[in-house]
Amino acid sequence: MERTVAARMVFKTVADTKVALAIAVARNPGYTSFDESLTVTAGGSAVPFHELADYHGGRLHYMEFADPAEVTVDYSATVVGRAEPEESTLAELIRYVRPSRYAESDRLLPTAYAEFGGLHGEELLQSVRNWVYGELRYISGSSRGTDGAVETLLHRRGVCRDFAHLAIALLRSKDIPARLAAVYAPGLAPMDFHAVAEGHINGAWHVIDPTGLAPRESMLRITAGRDSSDTAFLSTVGGRLTLNELRVTAVVNGQLPVEDPARLLVLG
Repeated sequence: MERTVAARMVFKTVADTKVALAIAVARNPGYTSFDESLTVTAGGSAVPFHELADYHGGRLHYMEFADPAEVTVDYSATVVGRAEPEESTLAELIRYVRPSRYAESDRLLPTAYAEFGGLHGEELLQSVRNWVYGELRYISGSSRGTDGAVETLLHRRGVCRDFAHLAIALLRSKDIPARLAAVYAPGLAPMDFHAVAEGHINGAWHVIDPTGLAPRESMLRITAGRDSSDTAFLSTVGGRLTLNELRVTAVVNGQLPVEDPARLLVLG
C-alpha cells in the first residue's frame, strides 16, 4: 500500500518561543520505501531545527525563535509498504496500564467492571470499542483541551481524542495496557490529525478507532504515548504562539480499504 500525507501550518510566535512539532510519520522499520520532506520558514528564510527521537518511532522537530516571527511549516511523506509490528518491553506494558492525565482508569473502575466484568482479551477490546462508539456522539469543538475520559463519559460527546481517552481508560481499568496513537488517516472527514487507541493483547498492539471515521488499515502512525499529553502535534516549550492555519491531507494510491471494526489490526 502506498500512502501520501502532508501537513501545512502557519503560526505567529512572540519573542523567545521554543516549538516542538510532532507531525512526521513514525520512522519504524519495515517500509519498502520512505520519502519525506520538512521545511520551516520565517520571513522567507529557512529556520533551523533539530530532530529528536520520541517514543515508538516518533520524532520531534524542535526550533527556537528569539524574535517574534510568522512561521510556515510544510511536511509531506510518501511511504510504501507497512511497518513491522512493534515489540514492547515489560516496563512499557506497566507504564501503559497505569492511570494518566487524560485516561483516569482508576476513576472508571466501577464503570468498566459494570459494563465489561467477565470479558477479557480480544472480546474485551472489541466490546470497549463498540460501547464507546455507541455511547458517545462525535461533535467538533464540543470538548475542552483539558477534558479527560471522565468528563467525556459524563458529557457523552467529544472529538477523536476524547473517544480514544475513554477507550484507553476502560481498557486499563480491566488491566489491558492501552495507549493513544496520533495518526494520519486517509478517508477521514473532515480531514485532520486523528487519534486512536491501541490495546496490548495476544502479545501485540492492536488498534481500535471508536469514532469509526476512517479505515484503520490505511492509517500511518505519527507517535504514541500515555494520552494526548504525549502526542500533541504542536507544543511550546517556553513562550507562546497563535496557530493561524492548519491543513492536513492523507490519501492512498488506489481505493481505500474496507473497514471491518471486528478485525484485529496492527498499525502499519
